[in-house]
Amino acid sequence: MGGEFGQFIEWKYKESLDWHLLDYPMHKKMHLYVKELNNFYLKESALYEVDFHYEGFEWIDCNDTEHSVVSFIRKGRDYRDMLIFVCNFTPAAHENYRIGAPFYTYYEEVFNSDREEYGGSNVQNTGKIHSENIPFHCRPYSLVLRIPPLATIILRPDIKN
Repeated sequence: MGGEFGQFIEWKYKESLDWHLLDYPMHKKMHLYVKELNNFYLKESALYEVDFHYEGFEWIDCNDTEHSVVSFIRKGRDYRDMLIFVCNFTPAAHENYRIGAPFYTYYEEVFNSDREEYGGSNVQNTGKIHSENIPFHCRPYSLVLRIPPLATIILRPDIKN
């Protein structure tokens, strides 16, 4: 209770939530972030259709201990309903960070927890990112990305057929 706007203290069931915190800019940004994340979840079938089965999840890389970055794929029933997540658990941004990619196509950053309107530093991947014909992480292709600090980015491949 109150996590959706960054309440400082644990909620007490006999008291009201600290709604007054929404008068402060960073709490408003947290509230917007949670709202948009919930809406993103509702519209992305890759996040819930096959959530109960191993076929809905696939690691790209979970071994980058030097940078504390993990990457994985979430999949829906239709192979075109796919999202790639890259999570950075350090306060350092990473430029030119390569991850394996399943398709030779364009990828688009569709969600970024580091956006300025969420209180972040606004390190983004703008425009379409084309995968390269360079195998990486046991994948036939790879992407070179900007990875924001203490954030998660979500990419969607452009798969038409």
